[in-house]
Amino acid sequence: MKITENKIDEIANLAKLEFDENEKIKIKNDLEKIVDFFDKLSEVDTEKVEPLIYMNQTSNNLREDMVKIELSKTEALINAPDKDSDYFKVPKFIKK
Repeated sequence: MKITENKIDEIANLAKLEFDENEKIKIKNDLEKIVDFFDKLSEVDTEKVEPLIYMNQTSNNLREDMVKIELSKTEALINAPDKDSDYFKVPKFIKK
């Protein structure tokens, strides 16, 4: 896959990034190395290799859920800059 300047501009636009010309050259080189690496991986014979679901055979050692009160509401709200009885108050940030 050939990495073009248009492709870099498209990726930068999607990522909301801006690059100058020197950065574009460096990014182009890096992206070409990444694509070459993945092309090299496609050459590996994986015919008899089973897909991995987990990286190792151990299962998760999960603790049992226990309900306990770590912090009371008043303790949680003690340093709140603005509160309303049981809740934190925050500035409105969604405009209708």
